[in-house]
Amino acid sequence: MSALPLSLVQRWRRLRGSDRYAECLRVFVALGGAIVWCAGTDRMAGVVAVLLGVIACALAETEDHWRSRLTTLLVTLACFAVSSGSVQLLFPYPWLFALGLTLSTFVLSMLGAVSERYATVAGATLLLAVYTMIGADTAGATLTHPWHTPLLLLAGAAWYGVLSLLWSVMAPQQAVRHSLARLFEALANVLESKAALFTPVHGVDREALQLSLAVRNERVVEALNDTRLLLIDRMRARRPRGASAARLRLYFAAQDIHERVSSAHYPYDALAEALFHSDVLFRCEHLLRLQAHACRQRAEALRLRIQTPATAGIAESVADLHSALAALHAQDHPPAAHLLRSLEAVIRNLSAIQQQLEGEAPVGLPATGTESLLQNPGPQSLGEAWERIRAQLTPRSFRFRHAVRLALALLVGYGVLHLVHPRHGYWILLTTLLVCQPSYGATVRRLLQRVTGTITGLVLGWAILRLVPGLTWQLPLIVASGVLFFAARLRRYPTATAAITLFVVLCFNQVGSGYEVMLPRLMDTIIGVVIAALAMRLILPDWQGRRLDEVLADMLRHDASYLTRIVEQYASGRRDDLDYRIARRDAHNANATLSGVLANMLREPDRHRRGSEMLLRFLAAAHTLLGQLSALGVHRQAVAAPAARESIQREGMRVVAALEQLADALANGLEATPAASQALTDTLATRDADDIAGLVLSQLAQILAQRDQLAELANALRER
Repeated sequence: MSALPLSLVQRWRRLRGSDRYAECLRVFVALGGAIVWCAGTDRMAGVVAVLLGVIACALAETEDHWRSRLTTLLVTLACFAVSSGSVQLLFPYPWLFALGLTLSTFVLSMLGAVSERYATVAGATLLLAVYTMIGADTAGATLTHPWHTPLLLLAGAAWYGVLSLLWSVMAPQQAVRHSLARLFEALANVLESKAALFTPVHGVDREALQLSLAVRNERVVEALNDTRLLLIDRMRARRPRGASAARLRLYFAAQDIHERVSSAHYPYDALAEALFHSDVLFRCEHLLRLQAHACRQRAEALRLRIQTPATAGIAESVADLHSALAALHAQDHPPAAHLLRSLEAVIRNLSAIQQQLEGEAPVGLPATGTESLLQNPGPQSLGEAWERIRAQLTPRSFRFRHAVRLALALLVGYGVLHLVHPRHGYWILLTTLLVCQPSYGATVRRLLQRVTGTITGLVLGWAILRLVPGLTWQLPLIVASGVLFFAARLRRYPTATAAITLFVVLCFNQVGSGYEVMLPRLMDTIIGVVIAALAMRLILPDWQGRRLDEVLADMLRHDASYLTRIVEQYASGRRDDLDYRIARRDAHNANATLSGVLANMLREPDRHRRGSEMLLRFLAAAHTLLGQLSALGVHRQAVAAPAARESIQREGMRVVAALEQLADALANGLEATPAASQALTDTLATRDADDIAGLVLSQLAQILAQRDQLAELANALRER
């Protein structure tokens, strides 16, 4: 009997610990409160507009501190007021409306160049404009004044905004905790992928494992960026204290773990072959899986606000790994010196990861003061914001191309709705707006998800209208479907589309007949997705293959900058200052961008991509290069011997120059040529027994070889 209540308590705690719980609860209160107000004041004719205002404001929400959220809310409401007022004003004049729709869509899309916050508000403003059209088209006839629809939309948006602001005041650190939890969950996935690379078994497809690792690494980069923005917003220019300081240290620890788990010290196939008869690689794999489990426990503790439990057996695994290494050294015929040196570096790295997870003696974290500052990516002035927009005002910019494409697609949709059926036809614009994405692959995926979700939602709506004909009994289902939409919109878009379609059918049944919107909704969805698909193919198509060389060149330049910062610290000593962390983050962001571009290329038509197998090999090679750079980064320390230090500086700069030369060749459309044929030597390590110098020179040689492999793959892709 006692097990059941305990299980319920645990489920309740897990529900409260979900990162979707807070938003869904706010939406539940907002939608429920709006319905109660409309029903209690006999204003059910305006319920659709109020609820759509709640939805729009919730979609514009950003996870800011309450001070920033207040500013964002005021900006959002101002944008909403201008948008809905303009729609209502121009609604009777189709030609002026079409011109205003096209220009406003372009301008709002370009505002996204300022920052992600503005991009979110701009997207929600466009959505609210379409909601105003829908409200004016459906409820305008039943309301006593034409301006009631914009006012009710703003009332719903303001109501949700107040709830969101109050929640932010009461739980200022909740968003940071959830973001850190997502970060450690993503790190756990990367650690598990890394563990698979150490399996010393013949026939393992390590290139496929590298691809999986690259995709999971992209998720870690996204989580790191999200967490950094939240921390910057909480701290601003103040010195972090208390909970903020503790979470900043946790962020730096996660950043260090990411660099360490990204590192590649030696080709994994060569390690598996040379150490096939030893258990040391199995022990590395086992320790990595334990560390992945520890990261998941940390994520769970952050969500549930409990103490992180200790992972059983992890200290013993570290000790066993060192014993296995000692046994290799004690053999009559131990492995080659360079192999042992790389293996020792791997084990030191795994031990350092464990120190970070334990948190007792963290290593490699920035000192307090200026070193612990975070770079604020937002514009610091109106002039800087304008410069960001101006830099994107070129046909070469994917944002500019998407803005033009979306504006013209909505213009075409507006013309089609007048030709097909003006009544309920504004769902065409809504579908086009939501389906038309910046890339072809994302548009096709969203197109299929939208159609599937809409059909499912309409079937559910028909069934519910038959089974629950009473209007009052449908009100709880309206709230439930709205909450389900927000619970699923980030991870299960078809489910979210089905939920919002059901929401619309039930809402319109309150002011008319839900059956009347079913067929138009399905027809408009099909028309909208067709317009979005044609726009993606015909209006400034942004095929990813056209920008591959540019993206690769950008990645190589950031890799070169990262290597420059690393090499400097082998002379001056390890220091995780702001410049180093910016260079490291830029390198990982560029690699994640390449991963996204290649993933989009694989979804494009055959004639616009350069060969699936070659693209996957390319991504694996690029991720391996970043891993080799990260291996140099995790072992940074001042090299004492002057001759060794000078050799590292000289050879390091030579590799930097080779990376930059390849970047320039790719950016200018030239054939990529191999680097200088003479290999980096390891003479210092053998002569002076300087293990660090030997490790660094060995890593630089691997980086140079990987650079040449990327050059070969780039040339092969160009020929396709």
